[in-house]
Amino acid sequence: MKRGRLLNSELSYEISRIGHTASIVLCDAGLPIPAEVKRIDLAIESGYPSFIRTLDVLLSEMQVEEIIVASEIHQRNPNIYRAMMDEFKKHGMAPVVTEVSHDQFKLMTRDSEAIVRTGECTPYANAILKSGVVF
Repeated sequence: MKRGRLLNSELSYEISRIGHTASIVLCDAGLPIPAEVKRIDLAIESGYPSFIRTLDVLLSEMQVEEIIVASEIHQRNPNIYRAMMDEFKKHGMAPVVTEVSHDQFKLMTRDSEAIVRTGECTPYANAILKSGVVF
């Protein structure tokens, strides 16, 4: 049995196969997911698993050099943004933060390797995580 924190086999596989600058989207329960992108649906019920809890586990397995968020997050969900930044610090990462409009964000998700849907039901709790390197 796998020893690390991340037990979801689909998600573990996607993280293990992406290269430098490839991306995985972590999203709330409401983000539209393009049909052509692999969906890993973790949502069980409203709020579970949460965006932040899922991010914490992802960061235990994945090096992130850049995150892309919708600029609207600052007005509509500043608590999630702060908690997200705290998670990166906790994992010893200081990724570049790129902000785009929510409409642009949704278009950018089409270029991701996978979209991970959480049970988060707060607005704009979405991030595109661009893979870094560990060396």
